[in-house]
Amino acid sequence: MNDNTQRIEQFKTEVAALRLRDPATGLDRRLVRLRVAGLAAGPGFGIAAWFISHGTRNPLQQRDAIVVALLGLTVAVVGSALFVKGAVAGLLRFWMARPCYEQQAQADRIAASVAPGNGRDERAVRSWAWPASSSRPSPSSRPSPSWRR
Repeated sequence: MNDNTQRIEQFKTEVAALRLRDPATGLDRRLVRLRVAGLAAGPGFGIAAWFISHGTRNPLQQRDAIVVALLGLTVAVVGSALFVKGAVAGLLRFWMARPCYEQQAQADRIAASVAPGNGRDERAVRSWAWPASSSRPSPSSRPSPSWRR
């Protein structure tokens, strides 16, 4: 459990080093309110335009109501697009942070299991790894596969 809390603190410091914007800032709250206001104001404009256009026989006023209705439609579409953008951004922020954390934890577990002194035989660890003192063999010194002969 202590290792997990230490890993979480290390992850928090790494995220802070990236200088990412905090999702709980006042700007995000204001943008959510703006999105919801856009979603609510769009149909409100449409309903108001319907009452304006059906309350008169004056064609000029009816055309003004058409403009108000189109403005309401635009506000509703923009508000819904911003709402979807905010929801997807929040989801992707979490979705990307979680695999990064899990991959780092997995790398730590693999490094700990391969590290000397954890109960493994040193000869077994060296048997599959290239020796540090020698370099890899060149391709010409390797035996060729049987299908190439």
